[in-house]
Amino acid sequence: MATWYRRVFLLAVPLILSNLTQPLLSTVDTVLSGHLPGAAALGGVAMGGILFNGIFWTFGFLRMATTGLVAQAHGARDEAILRLHFWRGMLSAAAIGALIVLVRGPLIAASLSLLGASAAVHQNALVYCDIRIWSAPAALANYVVLGFLLGRQHARMALALQAAVNVVNVAVALALVVWLHWGVAGIAAATFSADWAGLLVGLILIRIAWPRGAHRRITWRAIADGPSWRHLFSLNRDLFLRTLSLVAAYGWFTRTGARAGDATLAANALLLNLHWIATYALDGFANATEALVGEAVGAQRVNDYRAVLKASTVSAGAVAAALSLLYVFAGSSLVGLFTNQAAVRVTALRYLPWAMALPLVSVWGYQMDGVFIGATRAPELRDSMVIAFLGYLGLAIVLGHAMGNNGLWCAFCCFMLLRGSLLAARLPRIEKAHFKPVMA
Repeated sequence: MATWYRRVFLLAVPLILSNLTQPLLSTVDTVLSGHLPGAAALGGVAMGGILFNGIFWTFGFLRMATTGLVAQAHGARDEAILRLHFWRGMLSAAAIGALIVLVRGPLIAASLSLLGASAAVHQNALVYCDIRIWSAPAALANYVVLGFLLGRQHARMALALQAAVNVVNVAVALALVVWLHWGVAGIAAATFSADWAGLLVGLILIRIAWPRGAHRRITWRAIADGPSWRHLFSLNRDLFLRTLSLVAAYGWFTRTGARAGDATLAANALLLNLHWIATYALDGFANATEALVGEAVGAQRVNDYRAVLKASTVSAGAVAAALSLLYVFAGSSLVGLFTNQAAVRVTALRYLPWAMALPLVSVWGYQMDGVFIGATRAPELRDSMVIAFLGYLGLAIVLGHAMGNNGLWCAFCCFMLLRGSLLAARLPRIEKAHFKPVMA
């Protein structure tokens, strides 16, 4: 078992570092906009960032499906299928990205209207969205690239990809916002530039990580195989509905917070940044679990599957406890780093205890996601998330009415607990479906 803990950490640590660079895109945006005059700029960028997180997360199945399918092909040592999974994912990303750009006008208008905000926040969000929307094809293609690297267990390459994205984002943002005073438009242009630069770096890494000996030319006939596309469509459909429920939960959270005023909206956005940081750290173990569970399923090794499940869950729980302690002792300092707006800072500190609790509350759902994604068990992921969302919605309405923003945060924590518990109850299905019975 000690060997499996070591293997999980060797894979998870680079993935944690890689994942921790991802919230830097929104964190840099938050810090820069938090030092622009007034709370409306921060609120507008926060709302725009949440909108794009929602849009892109909705299509997060591109990353998840690619990881699970590639990991299983990797475990089965089937390099031909592995390559076909990658190209089908890239074609899907290109088609969806082009569609998003085509419908950008009504999409942005409808999304901002649903989120709700003051006129000043809405105007800043519109500026941000009109620029960043053009990065959609690159952002979605990067999901497929990342999924391929994770499925092949190239954790260091995943780290290099995310580091490149964030170096570009920080450099361009500083140039446009601090030196050229582009304001919100500069923040959006920096993120746009980072997404496209990331795709270029990602394609170079894919070339390096391409399976050895897999130089046989791939035909369009093989890529267009009907049964394979139907299987991919079914997998993506269920993952889409799962992710749509998750996005809806965050959207409801944002909209409800916006009704309490710009200061509460901005404060919730700051605390969600703390949540994102913890999430991406814990997702390192979930991503490692996806790859290792997928490999075990593809290789038909049930003992490896059980060892991965135990080692990754225990490790992730320990890290979650450490993150909660970090927020207990340093949370107020982090809030001060994110903004110099007094009203926003005071409001954020009022609700900071919820952010302190979230790592310990949410880690179990992330781990279960990793197991079920690696096993490509999309129906369970879909059903569990839909049920959890409906439960959250009811709690958010009742508790929000009784306790205000505290009730909203309480409902959100319950949502995180519920999604993990529902998947844990379905865990025995994986062994039954994917492994032959073994003697104890």
